[in-house]
Amino acid sequence: MAPVFNQIITKLATDGAWGPQDPTEAEGTINGMPYNPFSKGDKLGRLADWSGDAKGDRDQRGRGYGRNYRDQQIYGAGASTLFPQLQGEDEASFSLVDNRSNVKPRTPFSRGGGTVFRGRGRGAAGAARGGQRGQQFGRQQTGRQQGDVSRGPRNNRGRRFGWKDYDKPQRNRDSSVVIKPDWKMLEEIDFNRLGKLNLEIDDGEDVESYGSLFYYNRSFDRSATKATSTPLVIFDRAWYNPTTSGDPIIQKLADGEKATIFATDTVLSTLMCATRSVYSWDIVINRVGNKLYFDKRDGSQIDFATVNENAADPPMDVNESNKENINSPGRLALEATVLNANFAVQAVIEDTEHEHKFEHEDPFYTPAPGEPELARKGYKYRRFDLSLSDDQPLHLIVRTEIDAVMKNPASGQNNLVTIKALNEFDERAQGSGGAMSWRNKLHTSRGAIVATEMKNNSCKLAKWTTQAILAKTDFMRIGFISRVNPKEREKHVVLGVVGYKPREFANQMNLSLSNGWGIVRTIIDMCMAMPEGKYILVKDPNKQVIRLYEVPPTSFEEDGEGEAAIEEEAEE
Repeated sequence: MAPVFNQIITKLATDGAWGPQDPTEAEGTINGMPYNPFSKGDKLGRLADWSGDAKGDRDQRGRGYGRNYRDQQIYGAGASTLFPQLQGEDEASFSLVDNRSNVKPRTPFSRGGGTVFRGRGRGAAGAARGGQRGQQFGRQQTGRQQGDVSRGPRNNRGRRFGWKDYDKPQRNRDSSVVIKPDWKMLEEIDFNRLGKLNLEIDDGEDVESYGSLFYYNRSFDRSATKATSTPLVIFDRAWYNPTTSGDPIIQKLADGEKATIFATDTVLSTLMCATRSVYSWDIVINRVGNKLYFDKRDGSQIDFATVNENAADPPMDVNESNKENINSPGRLALEATVLNANFAVQAVIEDTEHEHKFEHEDPFYTPAPGEPELARKGYKYRRFDLSLSDDQPLHLIVRTEIDAVMKNPASGQNNLVTIKALNEFDERAQGSGGAMSWRNKLHTSRGAIVATEMKNNSCKLAKWTTQAILAKTDFMRIGFISRVNPKEREKHVVLGVVGYKPREFANQMNLSLSNGWGIVRTIIDMCMAMPEGKYILVKDPNKQVIRLYEVPPTSFEEDGEGEAAIEEEAEE
């Protein structure tokens, strides 16, 4: 090679040209051989490599110019002829285009594939083994069944659960209260910040107790295992749930300097479980001197029990096209609230001779001629220490409710019970959240049904559990109530009742009471930093954000704003 290299150097020195010469001239050859261009990136390798992977030189459509081969088309690389056509380096990014129709290979999931995987795959296994039964199973999967399987995610045809959820129209819900222009927004906190708060406090202490209770009817516990149904009775009773500022006992405790912060269990549980909420809600906060009162508006949505609020596809709101829909969020909430109130009365044994009485009589009921009978409730005013240091004490008094008592067979003592009810409207309707039929599955798949309700009604169950823990009740009884006819909401039956201890149920739901107390303490600190006046805390209807507004002192008193949207929607 040395003499050849010297000849090339001599040729460059005389002619000043580099590259191949005209082969027709004697000067265009070197030792009788035409000159072949080369690149600096060329490497000496095998003359012929038969061990390489032929698939690497072909693309996924079978053409000869595969990805690996195409990327090597640089100047002079892999030249197989003595005089190749010179190409610029900018042409290396071009590739051939195939205009032929794209024929998809036959797969087990495509139409006509011959094998359909359903259930536990028995048909597929039979076809793979060549058995006659498996082949018959594969041939029988025609019509709608085979179409459902073939329209899978591979060819993106047909409607499947969760497919194109991004293309759904955004639901713009209305706020629970109309934000007026003269309201001044003071703070805005997103749920991510609220979820990181934490405050450990003790179990609290009882200050005073009022009312009376009946004993729980244990026959409802046996109905869950026997899968029997009991018609739900609608009672003519008087229920009272006054707001914090309208409670005479709280006013007496506030005058006695028993605490600085006052609330009811309904309002406080809404605030403690704020991060689980989806629908809009609002809490009115009144600061009078150095005291805070967490109130609710008349007809506020806090008084209503939502249905499937946390479902992936919650019930659809009422609009012009579905005015007669009985499964809208507002109508379902009103139905659930009525069921809860009546089931708490039906689940007890109304016997005035065997009645558990607290220290004082009911503070809200005054017997009068023509007035309906009182629905028995027990009220315990409990105090919690929210102080961060001994120098700055901070106490909260909350009014809690108890629904019944139950005799403990071992100790003979009375255990306090909280009674609630879940309602099933229609497992086939939109917004059911994938729940299975209670009527058919409650006695065999109770755990699966409860787990589904924990997912679809996470906020509601968390609030009920928080209220039971605040009241320091011993047991929770949750009834499962279903419509007699899914198309009508007037008649219901009680299918069964399940019982839990509040603390254990909170652990199953991953409910953190310390996080709830951290949220309460943060809101208290924000309001304590403001001057005296009236404020409102509003959860955004479409975002995971709560906002604190300063409102005029006369707000929510004389205007008609206290009527909630739920009641308007529930009207026929």
